[in-house]
Amino acid sequence: MSTATKIPHAAAATATAFDVEKVRRDFPVLHQKVHGKPLVYLDNAATTQKPLSVIEAIEYYYRHDNSNIHRGVHALSERATADYEKVRAAAQRFLNARDAKEIIFVRGTTEAINLVAQSYGRKHVGPGDEVLITAMEHHSNIVPWQMLCDEKGARLRVAPINDRGELLLDEFEKLLGPKTRIAAVSHLSNALGTINPVREMTRMAHARNIPVLVDGAQAAPRLPVDVQALDCDFYAMSGHKMYGPTGIGVLYGKAELLEAMPPYQGGGDMIASVTFEKTVYNKLPYKFEAGTPNIADTIGFGAALAYLETLGLEAIERHEHDVLSYATRAIEAIPGVTIVGTASEKSGVLSFTMDGIHPHDIGTILDREGIAVRTGHHCAQPVMQRFGIPATARASFGLYNTREEVDALVAGIHKVIEVLG
Repeated sequence: MSTATKIPHAAAATATAFDVEKVRRDFPVLHQKVHGKPLVYLDNAATTQKPLSVIEAIEYYYRHDNSNIHRGVHALSERATADYEKVRAAAQRFLNARDAKEIIFVRGTTEAINLVAQSYGRKHVGPGDEVLITAMEHHSNIVPWQMLCDEKGARLRVAPINDRGELLLDEFEKLLGPKTRIAAVSHLSNALGTINPVREMTRMAHARNIPVLVDGAQAAPRLPVDVQALDCDFYAMSGHKMYGPTGIGVLYGKAELLEAMPPYQGGGDMIASVTFEKTVYNKLPYKFEAGTPNIADTIGFGAALAYLETLGLEAIERHEHDVLSYATRAIEAIPGVTIVGTASEKSGVLSFTMDGIHPHDIGTILDREGIAVRTGHHCAQPVMQRFGIPATARASFGLYNTREEVDALVAGIHKVIEVLG
């Protein structure tokens, strides 16, 4: 019997009826006061809160099944192994990958991108070659490629964005040239909320035999993702942004590419056999999973995937779109407030500045009102440079946020104006 079947707390809503108040009851952390005010958690782009089903899945593993996996013949190891591998199958279904062996467990999106840069990239990128990214990338999808280009004598090319925070698709296509060895692009910008047309971008790249990696950290918890429909070659996502634990994520890769890539790390479980003369590497996906994995959090991630599946990504997308639209209308009406990132296709994120007030001061006053937002450059300093600002305040929404919480945010912004305006 799998851990998932033993979880006592089921998701509170169905895919056909999204009841946000029932959903909120699944998240213990939301029911507290901060500085004497009810918590309004609007920092979901940084990390999401965890439902009881995730918390209890991890607790169940440690109480009943704690054991190392894959090589044990005793009951605990066999149960833990079965539950761990069921999560791989769940991630395959979530992304609609062709095969479970295309699902590599990593610590998160950052490690997934580094894996591709160091394994695929070091093999295929050489002096004078190019790697193409966009101007809205998170540092995690910039720095690994810079490191690779520095090592190989290659060039990092950047597709520009317009004043609304939208990719200039024609410019992206022009930069796909004979020297481009890989394109690495965000599905949804963490700093702007922009949804990129990754299917069209992938089509453009594939027309020139260029593989595409998609950073799905922000998109995976908000949008239905079908990697076969997108036809991307790699897709990366993080469990902690998907209502799951920290320290676990997924790299999807097309099997034919993963088969040809060398291992990223050496050690236990990624080997078939070892002698002092030669090591034979394990088959997919284990070739890329060296050492004892993060078993407990992987099982917790499985519970998070089940939770999202129960609610339905389409229903989540509709709900978050409603909250974001409501927040956008309310905040853009406040004098002295400027929204940064006004793409026609957006999700989840509302970044803003206030005339004469530093974002850190905004965040500090909002915190005293019980409202959690993120302030700073959001690990996207080139985005800030593009808009000529040092930082923004960012409210980012999740499946448990409500219009009433937006009203609290608006009242908090007026409090900032009262104190500092």
